[in-house]
Amino acid sequence: MEKTLRTAEPRAGAEVQAFDEIAPRPLGLSRREPVIEALNPVLADLLTLRDLYKKHHWQVSGPEFLELHRLFDEHHDTLNNLIDLVGERIRILGGIGIAMGADAAEMTRIPRPPRGRESTRGQIRRLVQGHEVLLKGVREAAKVADRCGDPGTNDLLVGGVLRTCEMQVWFLEEHLGEGLLSQ
Repeated sequence: MEKTLRTAEPRAGAEVQAFDEIAPRPLGLSRREPVIEALNPVLADLLTLRDLYKKHHWQVSGPEFLELHRLFDEHHDTLNNLIDLVGERIRILGGIGIAMGADAAEMTRIPRPPRGRESTRGQIRRLVQGHEVLLKGVREAAKVADRCGDPGTNDLLVGGVLRTCEMQVWFLEEHLGEGLLSQ
């Protein structure tokens, strides 16, 4: 059974909606909680991957510096737009999306990178691996949305996040050259 939002007036400074509460919405969806629960880890992975792109944007070096510097920034900005769409979808469904870096760090499935700078090839491989983790989570969340009769969320995940991130993986892998990912 879904937890619903309290109706009592909160005291000053108190939360008006707890993280695990769902606000009523006239959406015609009877099962929103599983979808919200599936979207928050996707949101955490998107936030983490976006920040990983910025880390590598600042730390990339070598002969392809300018091209990768720009590519990493472009991918960062694209992920930022997807983050907004997923976070807003969670609110549309009546839930609360994670929004702080500490919360994303606790919930993400993407392994934490080292604090120092990696080689350019290492950066690209780490981004590809992060995308793979994200894409698996997106596919699972899309299945949850489908089982819950939520085509709007399914469309966002498949038509937006999945297709965009698959394209980003392709761009990254092309920088490594054919067959180099297994080395």
